[in-house]
Amino acid sequence: MNLHELTAHEVRNRVARREVSAEEVARAFLERRDAVEERLQAFITPLDAEAVLSQARAVDEALARGESAGLLCGVPVAVKDNICTAGLRTTCASRLLADWVPPYDATVVRRLRRAGAVIVGKTNMDEFAMGSSTENSAFFPTRNPWDPRRVPGGSSGGSAAAVAAGAAALALGSDTGGSIRQPAALCGVVGLKPTYGRVSRYGLVAFASSLDQIGPLARDVTDAALALAVIAGRDPLDATSAPEPPGDYLAALERGVRGLRIGAPREMFEAEGVDPAVRDLTVAALETLAELGAAVEECRLPTATAGLDAYYIVAPAEASSNLARYDGVRYGLRVPGADIVEMFERTRGRGFGPEVRRRIMLGTFALSAGYYDAYYRRAQQVRARIRREFEEAFERFDLLASPTSPTVAFPLGERTADPLAMYASDICTVTANLAGIPAISLPCGFEGGLPAGLQLMAPPFQEERLLAAAAAYERATGWHRRRPPLGLIASAGEGGA
Repeated sequence: MNLHELTAHEVRNRVARREVSAEEVARAFLERRDAVEERLQAFITPLDAEAVLSQARAVDEALARGESAGLLCGVPVAVKDNICTAGLRTTCASRLLADWVPPYDATVVRRLRRAGAVIVGKTNMDEFAMGSSTENSAFFPTRNPWDPRRVPGGSSGGSAAAVAAGAAALALGSDTGGSIRQPAALCGVVGLKPTYGRVSRYGLVAFASSLDQIGPLARDVTDAALALAVIAGRDPLDATSAPEPPGDYLAALERGVRGLRIGAPREMFEAEGVDPAVRDLTVAALETLAELGAAVEECRLPTATAGLDAYYIVAPAEASSNLARYDGVRYGLRVPGADIVEMFERTRGRGFGPEVRRRIMLGTFALSAGYYDAYYRRAQQVRARIRREFEEAFERFDLLASPTSPTVAFPLGERTADPLAMYASDICTVTANLAGIPAISLPCGFEGGLPAGLQLMAPPFQEERLLAAAAAYERATGWHRRRPPLGLIASAGEGGA
């Protein structure tokens, strides 16, 4: 087996036992990254070889001194480009921040470094995390490793593609309405959105502050648990960081699902746009969980069908407020004008892409006088009802399950002219963000050679239960072991955008 084919926990264990050096691992992943990057374009800022290798050498030197190995000792990790990295530009895939270099690391990046991770670059994304295909990047679209004519999902598409293609063993993404889970499903990897507040948002460039959450994209559930063990926990720098202590996520992997009650909300299986083939794969995954000892039963979440509508009012409203800071005065792009008002207009008009402008206008309208009650207040009421329905469902069930994405990866360019069709990609994922609960996507089969994802959701701060069930399913199936072949990535036809 080539080193770039190892999982993160396999890399960590081999480096910690000094069976292989962190530098050897880094070289293998750099070679793989260089082999696939021209075709996939997963990275906005791939670190140069010497910057990566110097981190790896520092890990080897620490081990040689007898220092204890961190949980991510020598593991090559990619970081979504809306998470701040000191001395390394953080663009949010926007022209407005194309040259912005943060003076500090996000808390999650500091924790990665402390655990011995080797940062290999910043990954592509939809601009300011607004999108479901990574086609809204101001720089270039990322392509799906399983079929480079198709999207990798979004907004964390670069992170998902990098992990699926073996350009990184692990990656961080952010999830506001499904932006970790949906690309994980479309790229055939594991994506975990923790409970809101479980992971610090300090250093995450905000999209919608009450919904955003950082989490891992990984090759298997063990790697996701390993990453969560590193990044989870209270952070005094983040006022929304929860005080609940992290669980023992790695130990939870052995618990299994016997005796767990799993609900399957009818609304998420019958939602408009859910491909029957994807629905069938999800049902088959639930049958596997039942064979493993779980009790699976259909249930109802009546307001779930309104979740997409509520999300696309709440999230743009928060975005219109958060993105007001990008005005050409303090940092980022500045386009001169005759006066300050003209400078604002020119800077924002040239700096923001079409989708970001669309969402700012939607959010500003929803918050405006005369429309606040009709839209924003009503959306928040729907959000509160969704949260109550989840609470009631979790009185009966330990977990809830659904498809992650309503379809497998769609062709590049297919939905860019139809925002509503693009927004529908999030129909199964937004409710977990509105309710603030943890959710995971894991591979559950293939349709037409493309991966599909099973989504599991748990009550707040029950990531251990979520990971236990996901690991049990994973052990009983082989979907997570399938990898897109390098030959396909290198030689696929030139169709698509």
